[in-house]
Amino acid sequence: MYEIDLKGVNANIENDYIIIKGSLGSTKKKFNKKFVDIKIENGKILIIPKTDNKRLKKFSENIANALKNEIERAVNSVNNGITVKLNAVSAHFPLSLEVKGDKLIIKNIYGERVPREAKIIGDTKIEIKGQEVYVKGVDIYDVNQTIANIINTCKNMQKDQRVFQDGIYPIKEE
Repeated sequence: MYEIDLKGVNANIENDYIIIKGSLGSTKKKFNKKFVDIKIENGKILIIPKTDNKRLKKFSENIANALKNEIERAVNSVNNGITVKLNAVSAHFPLSLEVKGDKLIIKNIYGERVPREAKIIGDTKIEIKGQEVYVKGVDIYDVNQTIANIINTCKNMQKDQRVFQDGIYPIKEE
């Protein structure tokens, strides 16, 4: 059995999801009822692996441990948030960045006339300060998928990547 302290956040269980709400927002995590039971008691989340079946005992314990780590990370992120700093590097052509709705517009990368667009996932916010891009959010998966979209949008497979190193790269997570 695993215990997680809620640290001032609210948690609800709906169907196969646990919803965690904090001061900055909310996130939800899916779990499988075949392998774990989740209960909320006295300001703590209890994760109990099901050990009915001998063959699946170790598997359900591993799932419970992974779920515990995900929920701990989610409790921390709805309280403090997640911020990742990226750096826009342009050696050959000066690139410019702009946020429009749920897209990050990358102009003049590799000297292209048509701007590239990277999709922003979920409630993730992007701040641009010069050549630094800050990706902020509550859900770790939304933030990381937004960063992956930005990196993949900047790739150019037709040029030698050892020479043309323009793009947007992650520097650090805060």
